[in-house]
Amino acid sequence: MSTANPSRHARLAEVLRPHAVGLALGAVYVWFLMRSASTLGFARDEGFYFHAARTYAEWFRGVFEHRPGIFERPAVDAAWNVNHEHPALMKSLFGLSWLFLHEKWHLLRSESLAFRLPGMMMGGLGVWLTYLFGYRAWNHRVGVFAALALALMPRVFYHAHLDCFDVPVMTMWVAVLYCYWRATTGGLPWAIATGVVWGLALETKHNAWFVPFLVATHFALTRGHEVVRDARQGKVPLPLPLVTMAVLGPLVFVALWPWMWFDALRTADGRPGRFSEYVGFHTNHAYYNMEYLGFNWFRPPFPRSYSWGMILFTVPGITLLMAALGLALYLRRGLREARILDGLYTRVKALGAWLPAHEDPRGTLLLVGMGFLVPLAPWFSRNTPIFGGTKHWFPAYPFLALMAGLGFAWLAQRFEERTRGRIAWPRAWVPATALGAVLLLPALTQTAHSHPFGLSNYTPIAGGAPGAADLGLNRQFWGFTTGSLAPWFNRNAPEGAGVYIHDTTYESWEMLQRDGTLRGDLRAVWQVGEGQYAIVHHELHMNEVDYQIWQSWQSPAVREVLTYDGVPIVSVYERPVAR
Repeated sequence: MSTANPSRHARLAEVLRPHAVGLALGAVYVWFLMRSASTLGFARDEGFYFHAARTYAEWFRGVFEHRPGIFERPAVDAAWNVNHEHPALMKSLFGLSWLFLHEKWHLLRSESLAFRLPGMMMGGLGVWLTYLFGYRAWNHRVGVFAALALALMPRVFYHAHLDCFDVPVMTMWVAVLYCYWRATTGGLPWAIATGVVWGLALETKHNAWFVPFLVATHFALTRGHEVVRDARQGKVPLPLPLVTMAVLGPLVFVALWPWMWFDALRTADGRPGRFSEYVGFHTNHAYYNMEYLGFNWFRPPFPRSYSWGMILFTVPGITLLMAALGLALYLRRGLREARILDGLYTRVKALGAWLPAHEDPRGTLLLVGMGFLVPLAPWFSRNTPIFGGTKHWFPAYPFLALMAGLGFAWLAQRFEERTRGRIAWPRAWVPATALGAVLLLPALTQTAHSHPFGLSNYTPIAGGAPGAADLGLNRQFWGFTTGSLAPWFNRNAPEGAGVYIHDTTYESWEMLQRDGTLRGDLRAVWQVGEGQYAIVHHELHMNEVDYQIWQSWQSPAVREVLTYDGVPIVSVYERPVAR
């Protein structure tokens, strides 16, 4: 028997083992998302994406059926003009999931679950990749704690249910930076993967455009000294990941978005093309309302504390504490990985003495730190809109979780050292596992308690939902909490009753009915005076709707108030019966 086979099998097992752990963590996460989705109403944006996904799915059906002219401009534009302000990857996956899993194979009875499933799977993939990054860079403990810390962030858990792009682009950021990190020592295959995955990230959401700046800066800080040295010798090191990103990223971006196949750069008459239209939509995006610390922010200047304050108020405190511990422990090493600053370190003796010797040529700690800070960088400006809340900087959270994993791994090692010889643990892994379970239990409890009011949930640092209401923090947005009223309407509303649905889109209301969550005879109406009931989603800038109802119906006739921890979230008004 060849002695090479056992060695090959051992290497294969070593490669597959972390993927098996990551897959298990991600799969469990997706299972919980699927199990809890039926009680979560549909956000405004989901309604738009349901419609777009169906339209795209019909175009894909035409491709599969080899319809004549399906790749020509009239057919492409008819389908892909819908919601063309956002890239197409996730909406394509939403539509294909609906087309096959619901319409064709009947594997999922719920239409909404079929649409939402790709987003949930991207959430699971984000957990998997966060574990893998932590494991490959450090060890199993860092990876597991980081993956669970990410999964047990209430805002991430809420958004991971949705037919939206925010959790998918978070996952794409992790994927791109992981591929780049592997490419620093892995050569051409990982460099090619970096370019391809960045193209997929571009095709997921527009904030992926920040990734090359992060990668280029990290390369300059960690390898810039080599560039300077070799330039003096007439040579320049080729940054393969940046080259593949520049070449392959735009190709993947255009190839997967049929709307970009025509007039991408210029129209036939010389006007700016579709790419300019896409960029212009986001650089000139309308401002929406967001309450923060008792003030309704609608236009710049916005508070610089917003992103940091919302991280403090919404990320479980134990995760922040472990991340702070990890930062305190490894800040010096991370700074030392910026090797282009070696000259400065030697000139400033105090700084040079404070920093340890350089150890990691990959600059892993520096990359993780930048992975956290760069997604937050737009909110250093007071002109960046804040209307999306925490979801806009989700790409920072896996790296925050990795820092928490580093803090936990150090603490677990100290715990084992202190208890060795004092406690007879049945297995070597028990003390770290027990400590991790105790530390993560508050985050698990908070995340479970947050559902299905994920955007209304705040940490004990804010005083929970009641404390956040006293502080003047936003209670919700997107009108998704209408779904939580469905049981009440099913029990109490007379047949054919009209309901003013306020901040809920018709597509979202319709999906509640298509799924069987809400009675199909109930009608959505668009004016307060047109229906028998009126919903008010409680946000500071929507207080005027209460007054409109009082004026229209000459009565403050609240029939039902949906609360979360005693805080009003949605009120239902019933038109008084004329006497």
